[in-house]
Amino acid sequence: QVQLVESGGGSVQAGGSLRLSCAASGYSYNSYSMGWFRQAPGAEREGVAIIYTDDYNTYYADSVKGRFTISRDNSKNTLYLQMNNLKPEDTAMYYCATDKRASGGMGATNIRFFGGVDFGHWGQGTQVTVSS
Repeated sequence: QVQLVESGGGSVQAGGSLRLSCAASGYSYNSYSMGWFRQAPGAEREGVAIIYTDDYNTYYADSVKGRFTISRDNSKNTLYLQMNNLKPEDTAMYYCATDKRASGGMGATNIRFFGGVDFGHWGQGTQVTVSS
């Protein structure tokens, strides 16, 4: 089944940087778009960035545009999120996700639509905390 494992979270001061990674396995990684979402306490899970599988184009939420960069290494089945100039409002649990259709849709849950893609497979999350 689809497995997504995030790493790289931590605590930084405002203006700092972090790089998140997501190791994917159990499905045809190269065939599906990938995304990063985040969820702050008491808030809905929101899309942050997406990288499309067909042309590697990217799409960002307005709140992170110009500060975050999403990339993927298909040779390593790994997704990245470079986060620069972090702000306290970026504090959240960050989740890696892929298209709900991965692995024939088996195990898809908590469907979220972002950037034209229905995401339905999630990692366990990695915490990012930004202090002022």
